[in-house]
Amino acid sequence: MKVRLFALLLCGAFAGCDDAPTGAPGVGPDAEAADAQLPDAAIADAGWQLANRVPATEQPAGDPVAGRHALLHEGYVGCGIPLSAYMRLIGPAPQSARLPDREGVNAQLPYAFTAYTTDNGVEVATANCLGCHAARINGELVVGLGAHASDFTGDTAGQARALGTLIDDPAEHAEWALWAERVQAIAPFIRTRTIGTNPADNLGLVLFAHRDPQTLAWSPEPLLPLPPIEPVPVDVPAWWLMKKKTVMYWNAMGEGHFGSLMMTASTLCVDTVEHAERIRAYFADIAAYIRTIETPAWPWAIDADLAEQGRGIFEATCSGCHGTYGARGEYPSLWVPIDVIGTDPVLADGAVDRAGVYQDWYNASFYGEEAWLDAKRGYIAPPLDGVWATAPYFHNGSVPTIAGVLNSAARPAFWKRTFDSRDYDQAAMGWQHEVLEAGHAGIRVSGDRKYVYDTSFEGYTNTGHPFGDGLTDAQRGAVLEYLKTL
Repeated sequence: MKVRLFALLLCGAFAGCDDAPTGAPGVGPDAEAADAQLPDAAIADAGWQLANRVPATEQPAGDPVAGRHALLHEGYVGCGIPLSAYMRLIGPAPQSARLPDREGVNAQLPYAFTAYTTDNGVEVATANCLGCHAARINGELVVGLGAHASDFTGDTAGQARALGTLIDDPAEHAEWALWAERVQAIAPFIRTRTIGTNPADNLGLVLFAHRDPQTLAWSPEPLLPLPPIEPVPVDVPAWWLMKKKTVMYWNAMGEGHFGSLMMTASTLCVDTVEHAERIRAYFADIAAYIRTIETPAWPWAIDADLAEQGRGIFEATCSGCHGTYGARGEYPSLWVPIDVIGTDPVLADGAVDRAGVYQDWYNASFYGEEAWLDAKRGYIAPPLDGVWATAPYFHNGSVPTIAGVLNSAARPAFWKRTFDSRDYDQAAMGWQHEVLEAGHAGIRVSGDRKYVYDTSFEGYTNTGHPFGDGLTDAQRGAVLEYLKTL
């Protein structure tokens, strides 16, 4: 049984973001010297900016120390496989996969898994948030970095069923049966086409469809229409951005108390409001811990003079949406309509055109008491702190480098990478990758297709965001150098 089986139980839809300064974004003192202009008049218009701001919501203070402990030790998913079976199949994790400050049996488990005792007295192992919100960059594990190499391309339902044959104890078998039922319900809806993309949105919709919004009771038969089988791919955002953002999801949905939004991870197996209330009691602490996560610094040399040139160009070309940085920096928290940003529309359009029933479910449920969903036909422009570490780019992970973000003509239609976190392109800022002449249709061995990002598939396109196309190669190079400083 592979570790991948358990990692599929919790996904990045539950990453959160926090409040930010609400001052108007500036273009900076060096705008004229930069010889660059905002490429779209709509973005430069102050009235448009004010109309598209997402205002901040005051967040509960929380205890960061208690929050880190809860994140790594509590069973907020609500189910798992018996720990005895986990240890027989997988055993203790190698030291390289452990976190140094965990307690008890959790000190032996990989960072992405947690052991806890259920209300029925059975010790189980389950996924935790780090399955999607921790990853390695340049060989170093960074808590809060979106998992950029997760493999959701396989079918886990059969593996979940097979595991039950290895469990004899009746109480443990009952816990396995609960877990396996939920895995089999979500399994057909979370298979992505390529490694590194995340099916979190579809996962959440399926779980909502099986639950009563008032009691949270699970229904074996869906109570709402199920979403399309094909999940829309998303790239998991970095947790350190929670210090600034005012909305949680890429498509500008998810406002209010972010602990309530994040704890929808519990919709996998938490079947009563009473159980959910116990979990909510510590999720304000978890959100408080996440807000303390520091941005990882660029680990290589930086040309300071070139970076300063790039700052002026960035502030003239990019800061209107992505904000300014440094001691007096401000993040505007703007959502950008599809007809302006031009990136793949499937995620945003689906939220407006097809997911209203799920939005209504959330807003009427226990989870909607302190947070809410409000679909918008567009995407939030994220802050760029630590952007160097967060490749690939765009909400669907379709662009392997920032150089490609700044030059739409340089984006490959078909590409693959090694998924080695040390295989980093310092010049282009992103993953070293091989550009291919064809996508999945040209690959004979089906198992090899998952390593190739194919932008011809619905939801996977790399179009839009043309705002760096008007820059010269030298200007783009200067901007790249500046981004290394954020």
